[in-house]
Amino acid sequence: MILLDDKAKKFLIDLHQQKNIGLEGNITRFLDVSDDEEFKKYIDECISKDKEGRKKRLEITKQIQLQNKDLLTLNDDNKRIMDELQNTIKSVEDSKQQIELQNRELIAWKEDNQRMSQELVEEMKKSELARLEVENAKKNVENDLDVLQKKTQYELINTIVRSALFVIIGVGIITTFLYVIAIFSGKETQIIGSTWSNMFGILLTNAFSIVGTIMGVKYASENKEQK
Repeated sequence: MILLDDKAKKFLIDLHQQKNIGLEGNITRFLDVSDDEEFKKYIDECISKDKEGRKKRLEITKQIQLQNKDLLTLNDDNKRIMDELQNTIKSVEDSKQQIELQNRELIAWKEDNQRMSQELVEEMKKSELARLEVENAKKNVENDLDVLQKKTQYELINTIVRSALFVIIGVGIITTFLYVIAIFSGKETQIIGSTWSNMFGILLTNAFSIVGTIMGVKYASENKEQK
């Protein structure tokens, strides 16, 4: 046991009364208080206060431990939430990149379609121009063929007319020459004259028939072309 003098006891008691500061811990168990009731009361109060303090500290420690547990749980929840948030952000970024990639592909596809449409329009224009050129060339060829055909027909008609006229004139000249010889030779000219007249009539009739036939064929050909 520890024995204190009266001065030390009085100092401890005054300190407790004035400052509310008392002894704590196991030292209160080893002080000798058998001869001093006031100091014994002081020690009992210190022990009681120490027990209350220990009890409060224990409760505080439990509360702190509980709070620490709650904080740990909250920290775990926060960590989980942060992980989920990071995953969500990553997923959003991936989706954003995917959308941007799709947008770029869509823009490229639209540009390709526009380019192909323009090229198709240009090719259609070229095809239309080529078709017009072919039609113009066809019309020119048809016109040239028509002109050539008409020219050939005109030349053929002229040749036939000339030939017919040459034949008629030649026959007329020969017949007239024979008729004149018969007259100057003093022979009978009645039969030759009638023959000469009949010959000229036949020649003129055939000449007009040939010319009429040619003009009829020409007129029919022109009407057919117009239709």
